[in-house]
Amino acid sequence: MSQAKQLSEVLHEWAEVFMRRSMREYKRFMDESGLSPGQIHTLMRLHFGGECGVSQIGNHLGVTNAAASQLIDRLVQLGLVDRSEDPNDRRVKQLALTEPGQDLIQQAVAAKRRWMERLTDSLSTEEQAPITTALSLLTDAAQRLDAEA
Repeated sequence: MSQAKQLSEVLHEWAEVFMRRSMREYKRFMDESGLSPGQIHTLMRLHFGGECGVSQIGNHLGVTNAAASQLIDRLVQLGLVDRSEDPNDRRVKQLALTEPGQDLIQQAVAAKRRWMERLTDSLSTEEQAPITTALSLLTDAAQRLDAEA
């Protein structure tokens, strides 16, 4: 088996393990929070992308503006999202996470980090060094591909 093929196989195996674990944590977070996948995606979009309008949420989720607005109404009722008028266009509503919304997303991120930290702790210092180098190379290569796309 060629080196490239072997690397591809190992990456595929790692991606499967990582995604399975990541999805398990995501599902646990959804169950504990009582939120739907669309609501969580909206909170994540606001957390990582900052303030935006209803139509941007609709585009992000692949739903109509009416459906996005309905989903956002629930998040506003729960006190997780703040909806305000855009100062440049009063017809447009700007959405932002509230402090409780930020706290909720921080809990989700922390849960994922805890698993990564447990994984890291299970490796010796000698095992960690080449993995750090390899993952840095992979990250750089992936970012170059993304920049080209």
